[in-house]
Amino acid sequence: MYRLIIRPILFLLNPEKVHYLSFSIIKFFSKIGLSGLIKSMFVVEDERLERELFGLTFKNPVGLAAGFDKNAVLFNELSDFGFGFVEIGTLTPKPQDGNPKKRLFRLKADKAIINRMGFNNHGVFEAVENLKKNHKVLIGGNIGKNKVTPNNEAIKDYLICFDALFDHVDYFVVNVSSPNTPGLRELQDKEPLTALLNELQLENAKLSERKGTIRKPILLKIAPDLTDSQLLDIIDIVSDTTIDGVIATNTTISRENLKSHALITEEAGGLSGAPLKDRSTEVIRFLAEKSNKAFPIIGVGGINSAEDAIEKLEAGADLIQLWTGFVYEGPGLVKQINKALLEKKVTA
Repeated sequence: MYRLIIRPILFLLNPEKVHYLSFSIIKFFSKIGLSGLIKSMFVVEDERLERELFGLTFKNPVGLAAGFDKNAVLFNELSDFGFGFVEIGTLTPKPQDGNPKKRLFRLKADKAIINRMGFNNHGVFEAVENLKKNHKVLIGGNIGKNKVTPNNEAIKDYLICFDALFDHVDYFVVNVSSPNTPGLRELQDKEPLTALLNELQLENAKLSERKGTIRKPILLKIAPDLTDSQLLDIIDIVSDTTIDGVIATNTTISRENLKSHALITEEAGGLSGAPLKDRSTEVIRFLAEKSNKAFPIIGVGGINSAEDAIEKLEAGADLIQLWTGFVYEGPGLVKQINKALLEKKVTA
């Protein structure tokens, strides 16, 4: 129904407007008491789907990637579609509008999206107010820096977001890999990245001791465009800073082998969706093999089917996340993946 009726209608409209229209529709369904019906249609409950990672119990391994619920306004409602966890953000200390519109483009022939949103969000403190309501799903907090903050002061921005979210999220994701904030990817270099992660780990220890709670898991989200040498650096950095894992991968600046018209494919920004599938899987496999599976990996990029999800997991991912696949295939994709994983376990 989604692919035959709903998606063709939504795809007639501006992509960014559709995003917010979808939010309004989901909120409306929840307010009129349809949450239970939605859950009955999409949620797969089974203990065999549970995953234990960095001290957390995930009801199932399928999460929603950052960028969808940037401001933490819809996480409970989104969990009704069967997600085992929802990642909010990317959040910055101060609100920012992001890059000028138009900044979101569908590549229908490729089942892909180009975005150059630029960390548009209402600021971390508004998100905190939203998170103060009880949440029924594990929440990841994806944090970044404001566009106007120079890289030599970036650590301050990440610490502000970390401190604000500490009591309200279950794990953190350090985003230094978006291609849409000028200079941000320079923070992926070994020296600045190690310094940033070490500072966050120190703050993690201080806050957990002061509050009498356990430390929060910290993960690093990396770009798919890193070389093998840079990926080996990432493995060393994870070991040296003792962070908890890696999310592989963010969007790509590559435009190889696309079918869509050049007028769209040449738009600046990060590409997500089906064309990213193979590269993100390569990165997952490389990290898992070269590190001897020394840390957990969350796999994201180009998952449009249960087979794509299983491929990521078999390559070395412990959990997976959807974003563009959720847009193109609809909420039924979450259920398809979870049912396929159960079938695979049963028949294995």
